[in-house]
Amino acid sequence: MISIDDVTVAFGGVTALNCLTVILDKPVFGIIGPNGAGKTTFLNVLSGFVTPQSGQITMDGADILRLAPHQRARWGLRRSFQKEQVVDELSVEDNVRVVLDPLAMSGNDRERALMAALEFVGLSAVRGLNAAGLNAFERRMVEIARCVVGKPRLILLDEPGAGFSQGEVDRLRQIIDGIRAFNGATTLLIDHDVDLIQAVCQDTMVLDFGSLIAVGATAAVLTDPKVRAVYLGMEDVAA
Repeated sequence: MISIDDVTVAFGGVTALNCLTVILDKPVFGIIGPNGAGKTTFLNVLSGFVTPQSGQITMDGADILRLAPHQRARWGLRRSFQKEQVVDELSVEDNVRVVLDPLAMSGNDRERALMAALEFVGLSAVRGLNAAGLNAFERRMVEIARCVVGKPRLILLDEPGAGFSQGEVDRLRQIIDGIRAFNGATTLLIDHDVDLIQAVCQDTMVLDFGSLIAVGATAAVLTDPKVRAVYLGMEDVAA
């Protein structure tokens, strides 16, 4: 369980997160909102790239804000970014293996974890190829493999479905849907694809100008008039 209590982030005169308080306790939790709503800032706070002015965040009882980014990674936090960060000069398996290097695992356990992650995302057949030869979806799968490999506790996915075909998004949906069974991790998913959010997220929260405007079961949130007015742009729906 992730408990966020009164978290505020401001950049100069702009409040990116405004007294955010929410409990995230579902296997896959959606985060939606218009551009500039504070979604990526929230992931940056969880990752340790942004320090909030106030508030507290605990994950399974651990005070995450006291940990440096590399300590959060060792704790079990993994993240993909809007722009994938695959290293062209490395093979597919070496791109994933680097995540395991800082972890206290035996060599055999590392290789088993690596092979399991590549199999999970469908990259076993190309594991020895240089990443430079991969297509865009395969590169995204390398990022997902880095998130699921080993024993992560919390996985942050920032718009993983952007720019892909419907068939590719369907495959991504299957993978995200299977993460909890694969390794037990909780996943936080940001995406503008409402169909993807609805398909895989048990609960969803909606941010607007850094403030939480709705949170709860995804189907109920997506039909909330406030959400439809703010996020879906339905100006004729009363807030």
